[in-house]
Amino acid sequence: MALARQVLCVSALLSLPPARAEPIRYSVAEEAESGSLVGELAEDAGLTPAQLSARRARLVSEDGRQHFRLERASGRLVVAGRLDREELCGQAASCMLPFELLLSNPLQFFRVEVALDDINDHSPVFPEEGVTYKILERSDPGSRFPLEVAQDLDIGSNTVQQYSISPKNEYFSVSYGTGISGKKYLELVLEKPLDREEQEEIGFSVIAMDGGSPPRSGTTKVNIVILDANDNAPIFTKEVYIGRVLENMAEGTVVLTVRATDQDTGINGNISYQFSQAVGQSSSAFVIDPVTGEIKLTKPLDFEAAKSHEFSVRATDGGGLSAICKVQVEVVDVNDNAPELVVSSFSSPLPENTVPGTVVALFSVRDRDSGANGKISCALEDQLSFSLRPAYKNYYELVTVSALDREERPQYILSVTAADAGSPPLTSTQTFSVDISDVNDNAPVFNQTSYTMYVRENNVATVFVGAVSAADADVGLNAKVTYSLAPEQGAERPWCSCISVNSENGHVFVLRPLDYEHLRQTEVTVSASDAGSPPLRANVTVRLVVLDENDNAPLVLYPAQDGSPASSELVPVWAEAGYLVGKVVAVDADSGQNSWLSYHLLRATDPGLFSVAVQSGEVRLRRPVTERDSVKQKLVVLVRDNGKPPLSATAALSALLLKDFSDVRLPHSSPAPEDQDGSLTTYLIISLVFVSLLFLISSAVFVARKACRRKELEAGHVLYGADNVQSGLADAAAAGTLPRAYCYEISLTTGSGNSEFKFLRPILPSLPPQHCALGQGSAEEQDFPCVPVSTEDMAPDNAGTLSAGQLNALSFD
Repeated sequence: MALARQVLCVSALLSLPPARAEPIRYSVAEEAESGSLVGELAEDAGLTPAQLSARRARLVSEDGRQHFRLERASGRLVVAGRLDREELCGQAASCMLPFELLLSNPLQFFRVEVALDDINDHSPVFPEEGVTYKILERSDPGSRFPLEVAQDLDIGSNTVQQYSISPKNEYFSVSYGTGISGKKYLELVLEKPLDREEQEEIGFSVIAMDGGSPPRSGTTKVNIVILDANDNAPIFTKEVYIGRVLENMAEGTVVLTVRATDQDTGINGNISYQFSQAVGQSSSAFVIDPVTGEIKLTKPLDFEAAKSHEFSVRATDGGGLSAICKVQVEVVDVNDNAPELVVSSFSSPLPENTVPGTVVALFSVRDRDSGANGKISCALEDQLSFSLRPAYKNYYELVTVSALDREERPQYILSVTAADAGSPPLTSTQTFSVDISDVNDNAPVFNQTSYTMYVRENNVATVFVGAVSAADADVGLNAKVTYSLAPEQGAERPWCSCISVNSENGHVFVLRPLDYEHLRQTEVTVSASDAGSPPLRANVTVRLVVLDENDNAPLVLYPAQDGSPASSELVPVWAEAGYLVGKVVAVDADSGQNSWLSYHLLRATDPGLFSVAVQSGEVRLRRPVTERDSVKQKLVVLVRDNGKPPLSATAALSALLLKDFSDVRLPHSSPAPEDQDGSLTTYLIISLVFVSLLFLISSAVFVARKACRRKELEAGHVLYGADNVQSGLADAAAAGTLPRAYCYEISLTTGSGNSEFKFLRPILPSLPPQHCALGQGSAEEQDFPCVPVSTEDMAPDNAGTLSAGQLNALSFD
C-alpha cells in the first residue's frame, strides 16, 4: 500500500515543473530506530546520488528540527533519531512531518511529507489511582455512578477499547460508551441493593484495556462506602460547559460558572466544587471557587500553545454523592505574534554579470496566529534590480530583475517586510545585504588624452621626465594597472629605444643622453593593462620634446678657419666711410636664442679704422683711409651666440690698403708665419695668368662681335673663397705687381646647401693681360696669379650672384 502511494507521488511529481510538484510522501512507524529506512528519496525525486553530492543536497524544515537524515551516497531517507508521535502531534488523528529537500546549483527544492504511524507504546491511565464512592444503602439497582475514563495517548485501535472489574463481584458492573455529545463515558452500575449492615465497604479494581497487539491496560482502585439515606446525588445544569476567552485576558478573569443542584436538604444538599484533572491536560491556568463554581484565570492564556482547554468538575453533596461535568474553554486568538521569516538559502556576493532571473535567496514566512491574524503578505522595498517571486505555499524567492553594475553600486541592502492581516497588523523585516563582486569589464583610462614631456639635451642617463597615470574602475586584480611601451605599427613612427616606462607607477625615463641637433622630438605609445582575465588595456601617446642646450659654439664659414693663412681683403685708399671691406659668415648648430649670433671686433691693427655690424658680421670702414694707416691691417672678429653661458669663436681676416690694385706684388721671403710659402705663390701667379688670358679672349670675342660696344666689355671677375685669399696678398700689393684693384662682395646664406657669392663690377680698370703671364719670376717674386675664367662662367646668375658650381670653378687651390 505504501509502495503504491510512493509510486503515485513520484508520477505526480514528474508531471509538474521543479519546485511546483506535489509533495513526496512516506510513512514510518514511531519509535523507529535511528537509521531506519524511510524511502528512496533520490529515486523518487528523479535524482541520482551523484547529483545529491554535486548539488549539495540538504534537508530543511520550518521548525529547524531534523527528524530525518539524507544519505547522499545512496540517496536514502532514514530516521535521524527517536520519533515520538505523541510528543510531536499529541492526540491528532494524523501526524505529518513536512520538510524540504533543497538543492543548489541550480537552486531547486522538493516538498517531502512523512506520516508518523502510531504504535501501541502507551498504556491506559486513569486520572486517579483510587476513587471512593459513598452510596446509600437504599440505592436502587441500576443506579449509575460516573467514573473518569482512562486516557490513552495512542490513537485508533491502540486506544482504550474495553473496561472490566477485578475481582468480579455481584453488586457492581461497568458500563462504557459514547454519550449524545460524542463524549466517552464510564459508569459503575449497581446490580443489586446494598446492605450496610451486611457489608459497610466494598473494594475492587476497574481495568481499562486498549486494542493494541499486545494489549496494554491501566487500573484504578474503587472503594465503595455504604451510607445511609442520602438518595439524591447532585445534578449539573449542563453536561458540558463551553467558555470562550481572549488569550490576552488578565489574571482573575471569570471564564464561566458551573452549577449543580441537589434535591436533598440539609447537609446532604450542600454542594462543593473541585477539579477532576484529566490525563494529558492541565488546569493550572484555572481555579474554581468551591462554593460558587466560578472558574477564573490564574495566568494569561496562549492561543499558540493551546487552542482549547478541557477538564472535569466534580460536584459533591454533604452526603458524599457527586456528579461530574465537562468544561471546555476555547482560547480566542489575538494578533500578538508578528510574522516570522526563515531563510533557507542566501547567495552573496553576486558577480556583477549575473543574468536577470537569478535566485538570490529562498525563504519561508509563517505566523503562529490563526485566521486573518495569520494571513501573511510579503513586500520588497522599492528596488529596480530585485523582486520577490512566490515559490511554493509560504515560500518566496528573491530574484534579480535587471543587470548589475558593481562600479555603479557595489552593495544592495534589501529589506523584505512580512505583514499579517490582523488589526492592527504586525510586521517583521528581514534584511539581505547583497554584495556585488567585481568582473573585469572596465579598461584602464588615462587621466590625459596625450602627454607631452620635456628633456634637455645632454641629459644624464635614466633621467625622470614625467609620469603617465591610468585608473581602472574595477577592484582587486582587475584594477591593478601595469604600464609598458606598445610597439608602433608602421614605419612612420619608428621605435625609440631611448625611452622607458616603469611598469608599476608609470614613470617615464630617458635612458641615454640625447642630442637636440640629431633628435628634436619623438613619440611613443604607452599601454596600460589591468591584471584581469582576460586583461583589458588602453593606449596613450607620449611626445618627448628635446630642449636645446647651448652646447655648440658658433662655426665660422668665412673666412675659413682651417689653419690656412687668413684671407686678405683689398681696400682702395680712397674708399669712404662705410665701405664694405668684407663679411664674417658664421652659423650655430643650436636653435632659438642659442643660435642668435652677434659679431664684435675683438682686435685690429687700427681699431678705429674698422667696424663690425653686430647682427650681420659685415666689416666696414668707420672713417676714410689716411696715409698714416698701415697698408696691411689685421682684424680678429669675435662671433658669440646668445646662450647661457654664451659660446664664441673668432675669425681672423686681413685687409690691404692699396692705391692701385696694379701695385699688388707677392712678397719676398719673409720670416713671418702668416706669409705664404713658395708653392702658394706659384699657384697664385698661375691663377692670375689664367684669369688674364680668359679676360683677353673674352675681350677679343666681344670686340669681334660688337665693335661698337668695346667700352662696355665686361671685366673678368675673380672670386676669392674662404680658403683662397691669403695674407700674401698684402705683400703682393706692397710690391705693386697687381696693376689694378678689384672689389668683391661675398654673400653667404646659412641653412642653404647652395651658398652664393655676389660679384660687383670692378671699380678699377681690368688687369692687363701682360700681368697674367705664367712663369715670370721665381715662386716668391711672381705677381699675384690670375685665374682664367670664361665669359660664360663670369656671367652672374641674378644680380651678379654666382652659383655654387661656378664658385667651385673659381676657387683658388
